[in-house]
Amino acid sequence: MPGFRLFLVILISAALIAADARFDKLTPVRSTLETGLAPVYWLGNAPYRFSDWFAGLFVSRDDLQSENEELKARMLILERRALKYAALASENNELRRLLNSSEVLDDRVIVGQIVGVSPDPFSHEVIINKGQSDGVTTGQAVLDAEGLMGQIVQTSQFTSRVLLVSDSSHAVPVEVVRNGLRSVLLGNGEADELDLVHVPDTADIREGDTLVSSGLGGRFPRGYPVAEVSRITKEPGEPFVTIRAVPKARLNQSRMVLVVFQPEARDRLEDRSAVPMEEGTN
Repeated sequence: MPGFRLFLVILISAALIAADARFDKLTPVRSTLETGLAPVYWLGNAPYRFSDWFAGLFVSRDDLQSENEELKARMLILERRALKYAALASENNELRRLLNSSEVLDDRVIVGQIVGVSPDPFSHEVIINKGQSDGVTTGQAVLDAEGLMGQIVQTSQFTSRVLLVSDSSHAVPVEVVRNGLRSVLLGNGEADELDLVHVPDTADIREGDTLVSSGLGGRFPRGYPVAEVSRITKEPGEPFVTIRAVPKARLNQSRMVLVVFQPEARDRLEDRSAVPMEEGTN
């Protein structure tokens, strides 16, 4: 009879519940049942897994390329910050604990890409895809992931021309990280070599010393790696030594760069971007 069967099922269920609660004898049975039901759970979730896998097969090349470029830009910014921290750590630790040290590290930057190279063999210039529409102006410093590359010398609406530190007309005020000795680093037309000038033969400078931008003149922010001293030649009777240095930046290899906005330029850019908002509220 159906009624008797239902009563029997209820009675057995109550007995099992009581036995499980008081004697904990059904744990192995429950474990065995859950193990047997694992394929059922997997099959139930299979449609969702399959749909995710199937959707992943049709991710467009443009999406992957866009994600790759975004990751490269983030990596470049992080490497740039690491460069600044490394240079600052090598200097006097007490001075770098001053309040304005945060301003030294927090120059605003935008990421650009090299889209052209000057065809003139005697001019070391490249063209980047950032221009006046991005707030770029002449005189701004340009970096890659390793160090200072040069400065903006000409801008258009969407592109800018960068004069590299290796150009024979380029000069960067620098200082030796180890002892703060200041000098000027000149380009000589060679992509893999720079000249450190006006260094007395009594100066404390060694091969392997790192040269960073000193910030004198206000053109380049202070503390960015520029070059490493590679060779020192002392001529008898000469008051100055001949010093060669290797650029830190990969002048002929880097594709992505950072354009640095110093505080004054950053304030002008923010003021300019704030004008439309003010007009819109009137």
